[in-house]
Amino acid sequence: MPLPTNAGSTARPGPEPLPASLHGRDRTLVMGVVNVTPDSFSDGGEWFEPGAAIRHGRELLAEGADILDVGGESTRPGSARVSVEDELARVLPVVHALAAEGAVVSVDTTRAVVAEQAVAAGALIVNDVSGGLADPAMAEVVARTGVVYVVMHWRGHADVMDSLEHYDDVVLDVRRELAERVDALVAAGVRREQLVVDPGLGFSKAGSANWPLLAGLDELASLGLPVLVGASRKRFLGRLLAGADGEPVAPLERDHATAAVSALAAAAGAWCVRVHEVKSTADAVRVAQAWVGAGRSLDRSGTPGPDLPGGGAVRDDERGAADQGPGAAAPHDHTTAPRRTTKDGESA
Repeated sequence: MPLPTNAGSTARPGPEPLPASLHGRDRTLVMGVVNVTPDSFSDGGEWFEPGAAIRHGRELLAEGADILDVGGESTRPGSARVSVEDELARVLPVVHALAAEGAVVSVDTTRAVVAEQAVAAGALIVNDVSGGLADPAMAEVVARTGVVYVVMHWRGHADVMDSLEHYDDVVLDVRRELAERVDALVAAGVRREQLVVDPGLGFSKAGSANWPLLAGLDELASLGLPVLVGASRKRFLGRLLAGADGEPVAPLERDHATAAVSALAAAAGAWCVRVHEVKSTADAVRVAQAWVGAGRSLDRSGTPGPDLPGGGAVRDDERGAADQGPGAAAPHDHTTAPRRTTKDGESA
């Protein structure tokens, strides 16, 4: 069975303000996470000191990161906010040092003042998990600086987000709410060419609600903007990998699953994937690039496999079932099965 891709799938063009070097890569980009926090869910504050965070950023670049995402405030479920002074003290030295060395740096913040000062220090991207809802001044800063802006789907801060998980159809609801944020930002003077959208996996979404969002990336792509996917080490992967006792595996044991999601997101046309462990995902997106590129080559050669949409080859067991007459069970067509979700986001 082929990877689930949309028609002509490839990594989508990035937002206009980014360096030409990032536009010339015919694959999904990899954003490496640099947490400058003492309480990150994923790494327990291992790189809290600025010197350690800078060294970690360099390591991620060596492993294949295209972008470094520097954050000074944990957004794990239930976490409390830090003061703006603490956030600035954590991120600015790291942003400045890494940008000065030529890295493409993103600042992970919901505060306009932090975004503005980080851009002045060299950040080219503002990654706002609130999509501008947490700070009304953010839109003006983004419009004035012309920085790339990641608009994530968000319904509330970390201390309340788990209480805001109701969806009628999680894919369509997230798409609609992101479209509303995009329209509001454009009305405030932000150019569409600056924008990237992010479905906000794990933010106000129960474990089961995340899978339809991943399967429905084409719905988000229909907004006409690059899509960033941030699945790395999140709770829904821990639950998927739970052992016989039902306990989710620890965050550091979720990297193989993260790489699998990265490959599938890349094959589905994601512009960028945001991850903690870069090497496996850097390999995964290259596998996806080769796979999808080979598929396009087959399409251009005019030699698709028989009877399957997109030129997929018919397996021997499928051909056998088809040859057994009307009483045989037909192979399931994964390309046309409708997506349905129940009111709580469970796949149905």
